[in-house]
Parts: sequence; C-alpha cells; structure tokens
Amino acid sequence: MATIYKINKGINKPIEFKGLKAQYITYLAIGLVILLILFASMYIIGLNLFACILIVGSLGFGLFITVFRLSHKFGEYGLLKRLAKKYTPEFIRFQSRKLFVKLEPRSANKKERSDYG
Repeated sequence: MATIYKINKGINKPIEFKGLKAQYITYLAIGLVILLILFASMYIIGLNLFACILIVGSLGFGLFITVFRLSHKFGEYGLLKRLAKKYTPEFIRFQSRKLFVKLEPRSANKKERSDYG
C-alpha cells in the first residue's frame, strides 16, 4: 500500500490573498471593520440609508484602491521600511568629544582578535 503525502510548497513565502501581500491584508481588514462600524453608527443616528450606503461605499472603494496601490508599490516590507526610515536621525549630536578621544587605533583591536585565526 503506497502512502501519498501532500507537499506544502508555500513554506517561507509571504501570505498572499488576491494580490495583497503580508500586512496589507490586515490593513484592509481593519479598514473594513471601521467602515462597518461607521455604517452602523450613521444608520443608528438616523441618516438616510442611501446616504449611508453611498458614503461607506465610496470610502470602501477608496480603501481598496489605496491598499492595493500600497501593496503593489512597496511590496511585502517596503512600507514598513519607509516608515522606519522617517524615524532615523539625519545626524547625531554629541555634547563632548570624550567618545572619540578615548578610541583606540584599529591595529590594537586586530592584535587582540588574532587568536581566532
């Protein structure tokens, strides 16, 4: 009797759904939940049903377009890298030169590390 095993070839690949990659699926899901809450709150307030559908529908269309555009433009980690780059300083200021004065020459550091080969 031969046993047949299925091989999962998607190991170490990012999650993808209908062209959306990685965190963009989460962004879309969160946006849709917010739109659902917005629709419910507008309907409970007493806004016209057609106005609620028009507002939420147009915002939903904009959400889909924006998320898909970001997914295709930046890829899996590109948006996170771009956001992280905003928080890196352009330059670093030091109040004193003590750090640089106490540095040892490179040749001294190489002698200590020569034990490894």
